[in-house]
Amino acid sequence: MLGHHYTHSFLETAVASVNAGCNLELSYGLRRNVFMHIPQALAMGNITLQMLRDRVRPLFYTRMRLGEFDPPAMNPYSSLDLSVVQSPEHRNLSLEAAVKSFVLLKNVRGTLPLRAQDLSGQHLAVVGPFADNPRVLFGDYAPVPDPQYIYTPRTGLEMLGANVSFTAGCSEPRCWQYSRAELVRVVGAADIVLVCLGTGVDVETEARDRKDLSLPGHQLELLQDAVQ
Repeated sequence: MLGHHYTHSFLETAVASVNAGCNLELSYGLRRNVFMHIPQALAMGNITLQMLRDRVRPLFYTRMRLGEFDPPAMNPYSSLDLSVVQSPEHRNLSLEAAVKSFVLLKNVRGTLPLRAQDLSGQHLAVVGPFADNPRVLFGDYAPVPDPQYIYTPRTGLEMLGANVSFTAGCSEPRCWQYSRAELVRVVGAADIVLVCLGTGVDVETEARDRKDLSLPGHQLELLQDAVQ
């Protein structure tokens, strides 16, 4: 609220937030946060002790239900390690969720899906800043990925035994530098071209909005050159 000029100080923000029903502040990384001013607001009479109790009660009720105050031996999740989290069963479920999350907007002449048996003898070109860069495949607030479980579009297609050529065209999503000659060379020798474009956290994240919905930098030019 302070950043949006609704209030003028952390103290005012604390009072307004608690009175509005807010009982939790995301303040990671802040040396001093808004809710540290609650004692001062209480002393000034801007909020009441009963109000604080009402705000805190659901927080601790939820934490108790989650077992945060139980001995570790009573918590069935405390014994889980990465061998369980990253088990084949869970990885297959993640794959299923990823496949079901795709949105197909257009499919001219029924080109998709591409099947492994259809790729025999075909030369594929995989191009674009998202074609083989694991770092840019993860969005804002993504967990730290384990490299052994990351499959880029390029590596995924190569696992199918396809004849794949690759060029990024741009070294990063902002695409300020574009290697047009290399892209034209790669796509010119291909039967099928897959163009991998987008934004990623280099372009937009929380508190970093885009001014428009255009593809960044030279990405649109890259796309046009790839499909000519």
